[in-house]
Amino acid sequence: MSKNYETVIGLEVHVELATKTKIFCSCSTEFGGAPNTHTCPVCTGMPGSLPVLNKQVVEYAIAVGLATNCDITQYCKFDRKNYFYPDNPQNYQISQLYLPICRNGGVEIETENGIKTIGIHEIHMEEDAGKLVHDEWDDVSIVDFNRSGVPLIEIVSEPDMRSADEVIAYLEKLRLIIQYLGASDCKLNEGSMRADVNLSVREVGAEEFGTRTEMKNLNSFKAIARAIEGERERQIDLLEAGEKVIQETRRWDDTKGESYPMRSKEDAQDYRYFPEPDLVPIVISDEWLQEIKAREPELRTAKLARYKEEYGLPDYDAEIITSHKKMADIFEATTEICKKPKKVSNWLMVETMRLLKENDMEPEDIKFSPGNLAKLIELAEAGTINSSVAKEVFEEIFKNDIDPDQYVEEKGLKTVNDEGALRATIEQVIKDNPQSVEDYHNGKEKAIGFLVGQTMKAMKGKANPGMVNQILKELL
Repeated sequence: MSKNYETVIGLEVHVELATKTKIFCSCSTEFGGAPNTHTCPVCTGMPGSLPVLNKQVVEYAIAVGLATNCDITQYCKFDRKNYFYPDNPQNYQISQLYLPICRNGGVEIETENGIKTIGIHEIHMEEDAGKLVHDEWDDVSIVDFNRSGVPLIEIVSEPDMRSADEVIAYLEKLRLIIQYLGASDCKLNEGSMRADVNLSVREVGAEEFGTRTEMKNLNSFKAIARAIEGERERQIDLLEAGEKVIQETRRWDDTKGESYPMRSKEDAQDYRYFPEPDLVPIVISDEWLQEIKAREPELRTAKLARYKEEYGLPDYDAEIITSHKKMADIFEATTEICKKPKKVSNWLMVETMRLLKENDMEPEDIKFSPGNLAKLIELAEAGTINSSVAKEVFEEIFKNDIDPDQYVEEKGLKTVNDEGALRATIEQVIKDNPQSVEDYHNGKEKAIGFLVGQTMKAMKGKANPGMVNQILKELL
């Protein structure tokens, strides 16, 4: 390629807030549910129905704004964005254009060239639309209004990102902040966090931005990274061929690995915004701001430092555990019970991570209780069960959150510490394996490993390995 190109990326991230009810009515926001069952006259846009603002939405929006270093607009209001689309029941969306609740923020991300600040232009509150379901068989589209009126915040970044890696780092950072605040679970696969990517390319050193496209339908970090690479190459190919990039909205098809145009988006597209006549402006007092600030939980950066200091965890452990709020919660609760932070950390870092990977689960999906993990650690520490039994029991805890004390009792998994019984078994093993005994006497240290293995097998894995070693050496 003759010229060098730079990619310029900005994101619009929509986050569904974790309120129990919708933004302007008391319908449930729960994911799932039979189509059109979480609805009422307000969120289906019936004439004459009036919206009433959910206070919790404002509090979550302010909390996210404060945690992302934004200025809070203490006098803000809602606007009506008019457009006609089948999943939009009123034919307008209540959003914020002129006075969004948060402005001029930013978060720091780590890049290969060090720390970089990604600017946040604004965060505004709005309602989600319904969902169109396309039925290929009958060739019709049907609409489910359960999601209509679910509260969203839209976080609009500055065009400060230059690569897919920076985009993912920024999204990870936002996701962690929002999860730690409890403002949303940010599950991309359930659509509670969605990112639209605005991307353009320009020659390195150029002052002007290139023409940008917007890409939608991105529901995993992998898909976002692939879409960015794909769109960057598509735009460069156009420019290299002397053609122009058209400003449009494109839809990314992750299975095909390509995007196709949905609609051309001219800036002139007129949403005829005007102030929402059915809602009063929101006045955020200094006291209210202070109150929300005071309730802010410990965020990841603070947790990281504390885990190293208070629990003496290595950097690596602390990084991994705090990278998911669920993991951090389990770590703290379990440590509180058994007072063995490094042991708790080991179970989370090794066995929990392994089982999550094998079952294709996210840390958010963990079902087991801190109490049962703490009991398991106590059993293993006291030598009541040996390490291989402990792993077996943990798999059951991970799957079904069983009580390890009961399980070990019922299945007869306790370690045999009875020296008499062990001695008799070991004498038999020595008698049955004269070759290994001879090898050991001839200086082959490894032979003892075989004999330990045979003993464990004879004891169905329930012997105390330290004791077995000790008696074997003595008898040999």
